[in-house]
Amino acid sequence: MERPPARYISESDVTEHVPVHVVWEITLACNLKCHHCGSRAGKRRPDELNTEEALEMVRGLAALGTREITLIGGEAFMRPDWLQIIRAIRDHGMAPTMQSGGYRLTPERIRLAADAGLVGAGVSIDGPRELHDRLRGVKGSFDSAMTALEAIRDTGLVASVNSQVTKLVIPHLREMQELFIEKRAKNWQVQLTVAMGRAADNPDLLLQPYDLLEVMPLLAELYHVGETRGLLLQAGNNVGYFGPYEHLFRGYGNGKGHYVGCLAGQTGIGIEADGTIKGCPSLPTSPYAGGNVREIPLEEIWRAAESPMAFTRQRGTEDLWGYCAGCYYAEICRGGCNWTSHSLLGERGNNPYCHHRALDLAAHGLRERVVQVETAPGCSFDHGRFELVLEPLDAVTDRFDVMELARRANGSDDADAPREVRYPAPYAGPRPTLARKTPPLLVLCRGCSRFVGPDEEHCPFCDARLKEAAATYEERQFRLHRATERLAELIGV
Repeated sequence: MERPPARYISESDVTEHVPVHVVWEITLACNLKCHHCGSRAGKRRPDELNTEEALEMVRGLAALGTREITLIGGEAFMRPDWLQIIRAIRDHGMAPTMQSGGYRLTPERIRLAADAGLVGAGVSIDGPRELHDRLRGVKGSFDSAMTALEAIRDTGLVASVNSQVTKLVIPHLREMQELFIEKRAKNWQVQLTVAMGRAADNPDLLLQPYDLLEVMPLLAELYHVGETRGLLLQAGNNVGYFGPYEHLFRGYGNGKGHYVGCLAGQTGIGIEADGTIKGCPSLPTSPYAGGNVREIPLEEIWRAAESPMAFTRQRGTEDLWGYCAGCYYAEICRGGCNWTSHSLLGERGNNPYCHHRALDLAAHGLRERVVQVETAPGCSFDHGRFELVLEPLDAVTDRFDVMELARRANGSDDADAPREVRYPAPYAGPRPTLARKTPPLLVLCRGCSRFVGPDEEHCPFCDARLKEAAATYEERQFRLHRATERLAELIGV
């Protein structure tokens, strides 16, 4: 039986709180000046872990059952002992990987990392040459990143690319995919730029929530193209949720996998260079840090049930608000990516960057727009504050009264009419218990490709009878398979 990938998460990993995948910022030093950097990387932290403390961190993670550690920065290779850390990770039976901006990540550095035990590396590429260099703040950074990608591939490591989806890059995504296919990258992870750090200083880079109506079908197209040409498009945790392409981005097309809520502090750890431990590397520090390994042992931080980093372990829907509180998928999704919502609105539990939400509002003739009302203070993992504006779908600049729009969407001009937009009734699935902390898997409606509750008989979105739609789909697939076999016989393949 083929061994599953190191990052594969089983139900026992979730229920037993195994930190399967760790993302470790080993230094904040960086040679780029990215306009969307959430940590505002550049100079190293004054109190970064020394070599012995870093090696003790490796030992502690191995003892907790970690299977993969991804080194990031800043720029990881700017730490003098980065190769020693890689070697220690591999010696302790874990898979070391890294993510890099690629600037001055030379073929020689990659060869040394591979010799130390590195198994894969990803390079951040955020657009064609001119746009990438502008966003990364250094001329020549695109060419350097492409050279690094080629060297990673030629060294025999798993070569991947990650890209920030900004407002500016959308028109270039198809040509970027062609370039990555040409370079024979294996994986391409896309992530929406979040209003944290320098991105909060550059709100023009951010997508509007209604842009998902254009972006999600485009990503689905890119997924299908990549599937046939050897480049797997992977959706980051803040790309979603539960629109008609969910089965592609999280189930790889098989109709069985979907988003199950934020797993920060359940199966993942984020480590800052000074030893601060969080459930996710992207979350703001002060509200979500569980402690620092210089003050509290790593295992004690991880096992602490009441720690701020463990907020997802017993979490239900009690902290959801706004649209998310009444969403059909509330029990399963629990507000999507907490990094996105907290960075945007100052608290988790209401995430406007959701495909299902954008589609639902559009069906009512509405859309949401984010407007910055408070700037970020200027420290690592900081954020400003935005407000949500609900407006007609074809709006340009004018603001409208939210409650008036809600009454209009409900088909009433009566001021005493219900003062909310009516959305599909929430799926009231069984609540996770202490024995089972993973929510139940939904089933895919083969009539509209939307996930629905496993006990539904009719799809609440397209009204199809789920069993009949599934039978029709299976029959269609059977006929397609038979036709393909027959065609192969005729042409002698």
